Amino acid sequence: MTFRRIMGKMISRERFKMGGLPIENPSCVISPPQSEKEQTIPFEDTNSSKPKKKICCACPETKKLRDECIVTNGESACEKWIEAHRKCLRAEGFNV
Repeated sequence: MTFRRIMGKMISRERFKMGGLPIENPSCVISPPQSEKEQTIPFEDTNSSKPKKKICCACPETKKLRDECIVTNGESACEKWIEAHRKCLRAEGFNV
């Protein structure tokens, strides 16, 4: 048996794996599942309402119309554009 000195301790070479790092407890090594039944496939919910974009990048058309209206006419005169933008954001999955 060959030994190697690490941090002042003599450790057998059998306790080393790739990269020369010691394995303190070889029974803790993670191994792949043995059968197909044990394999898991990550669940992807296709019906989730989680947004796929950042809110700043969603609905650029309604955002532009809303912003132009607010700048020229004021917020109180642009309720229909504000609501149209909110409706678009909700359709994209945002809670606004």
